[in-house]
Amino acid sequence: MQKTLVTGSAGFIGFYVAKRLLEKGDRVVGLDNLNNYYDVNLKRARLAQLTAVPAFGFVKMDLADGEGVRQLFQAENFDLVVHLAAQAGVRYSLTNPQAYVDANLVGFANVLEGCRSSKVRHLVFASSSSVYGANTRMPFSVHDNVDHPVSLYAATKKANELMAHVYAHLYGLPCTGLRFFTVYGPWGRPDMALFLFTRAILEGRPIPVYNHGKMRRDFTYIDDVVEGVIRVAERIPEPNPEWCSDRPDPGTSSAPYRIYNIGNHDPVELIKFIEILENKIGRKAQLELLPIQPGDVPATYADVDDLTRDTGFQPQTLIEEGIGRFVDWYREYYGRQSTPISC
Repeated sequence: MQKTLVTGSAGFIGFYVAKRLLEKGDRVVGLDNLNNYYDVNLKRARLAQLTAVPAFGFVKMDLADGEGVRQLFQAENFDLVVHLAAQAGVRYSLTNPQAYVDANLVGFANVLEGCRSSKVRHLVFASSSSVYGANTRMPFSVHDNVDHPVSLYAATKKANELMAHVYAHLYGLPCTGLRFFTVYGPWGRPDMALFLFTRAILEGRPIPVYNHGKMRRDFTYIDDVVEGVIRVAERIPEPNPEWCSDRPDPGTSSAPYRIYNIGNHDPVELIKFIEILENKIGRKAQLELLPIQPGDVPATYADVDDLTRDTGFQPQTLIEEGIGRFVDWYREYYGRQSTPISC
């Protein structure tokens, strides 16, 4: 039985990944600090489903606690680490930068040290599509340079990729970074657009629509994301024999290190996204059209060719289907009702 650490196990993606690993037969240790960045009750409700499984154990800990993390790795001897804990949110990073330094930099350094000292077989860690920053060439490729982030959140995720590469290079720690593209679905984060829009429409409040609705996002359904994570976790990276220091490829390395995009490879304009949501809810939205916010990028679009080639990953969920599942979950979880759509 493989023993796996899933950090951020009470979070959106972490919850689903831990659940899937348990279904596969892994023994899973979940770690989360249960911070109040968003509704802790939602995190506890996710966690309650995991703790009901005997093969799951939970540790409440902040990853910035270096000694606590060291002792955890020493005691558990993990085979695999799936590191999904982070201080999330682009806009929050504009006003609370220290939270990102503590969680995303100090915390990740402690995870890397734990993996190195206990000889973890594979570290899979969450990066983000936000690392593409000021890039405009579409679709975004892992082989493109990403040295121009436009938010501190993005900068910390880029830093995570660099830190992991150092550990792969110096210590031979196999590391795979995953750039997630706008993940959505049931049990999702309340600070994300789908959650915010659904709540506002059901409550009859206007929804802020940035960049006048011309934002385009590669919305990726949670089941597809988890499938990608599991496939990657089972494939330990090896050095790329064709990697050349004269023409360094950012997506691979002479060390056991890989970067992959996990996206739907089908960007959707925000206005269309809202129209689909209106149809699923059965009520029209009140739109408050606004300019683009600092730190945001106008479009994301994932090139997933490398992930498909190496793991067979193929996103399966249409946006209409995914939004419908979210709305059904939201109504059940919060007990809200809709009224017929009107123009």
